[in-house]
Amino acid sequence: MSGRRMALAALSALAATTVFTVPAGATVFEQGISVHPEAHLTQDGGVVLSGTYHCEQASPRGAMQIKATLVQDGTRLSVGAEEVVCDGAERRWVAHAPGSFVHVHPGHATVTGELQEIRLSGLMPRSVTTVAQDSEDVEVREGH
Repeated sequence: MSGRRMALAALSALAATTVFTVPAGATVFEQGISVHPEAHLTQDGGVVLSGTYHCEQASPRGAMQIKATLVQDGTRLSVGAEEVVCDGAERRWVAHAPGSFVHVHPGHATVTGELQEIRLSGLMPRSVTTVAQDSEDVEVREGH
């Protein structure tokens, strides 16, 4: 096989691979998240944040997660929610920060919920992309 023909065959194989792998790894942007207007302090001094979300299946090279961030009086607290199920249905999310890490009190705060896609390279995260976000003024209340 000539060098030119070999190069053309290699280029064709590379182009075919690119055409078929890029769409499979693309993010589906039919995602959404909302933040509930109330947060609750627990008896141990922790805080519970919640809301709803909906998403389609993450790309074959990724996974989905929810990150919730509460800001109150200059204190910033970020916490992850439980496992995310992406089947298109609207679901409730809950994020709980244990009391030993929390300095939150009853009153006004801002909570941002982010639905994030984690793109993997093998078992390691390659990138994190926020695919949906909502920020709300919330009232932190005692008891849950």
